[in-house]
Amino acid sequence: MLVYSASDMGTLVVVIAAVIALPLLWVLVTYNGLVRGRVRATAAFSQIDVQLKRRCDLIPNLVETVKGAMAHERQTLEAVTLARQSALAGLGALRMNPGDLAALRTVAQSSQSLDRLLAGLRISVENYPQLKTSTNVLSLQEELSSTENRIAFSRQAYNDSVMYYNTSLSVFPTNLIARLFRFEPMGLFEATSDDRAVPEVRLS
Repeated sequence: MLVYSASDMGTLVVVIAAVIALPLLWVLVTYNGLVRGRVRATAAFSQIDVQLKRRCDLIPNLVETVKGAMAHERQTLEAVTLARQSALAGLGALRMNPGDLAALRTVAQSSQSLDRLLAGLRISVENYPQLKTSTNVLSLQEELSSTENRIAFSRQAYNDSVMYYNTSLSVFPTNLIARLFRFEPMGLFEATSDDRAVPEVRLS
């Protein structure tokens, strides 16, 4: 019959506690890491959202400023206005369901379309000398250009965060915790292949 001393029993209890606690600690640390990754990516998208909304807020002022001189470019201005409305609708839908990949894709597509139309509008403005020298037009174009640079920077930061998070969901053994707690991958904010294939748009 084996007889354990009090010190042996104490050591045994510590070992058993460690065997139980270490896996639980690993699960906790891994879970919190995945949550932080998801929160980081979501916060990064909020910066894209802010800049896209800012761009949409600037567009009506630009359209209003140039429409008198660009009466013959009505189709261009209407296309920009419709694209803005589409972008705002997409952002609204994505805010309602931030994890929806289809909504994210819609926002990315509408943003890409708006990019192309605004580029076309800038080219059209070059054909009107009175607009090329207008302080209001130049100021609005500068603000739009600055905002688009911020969008590009925010998009890169978001995509980097998402790639890091999605990789965490895929690698072993973190993927076991991701599946257990139903962490879902997030979509990248990028142009579709169709958008890349059509870099220009007819303006009139």
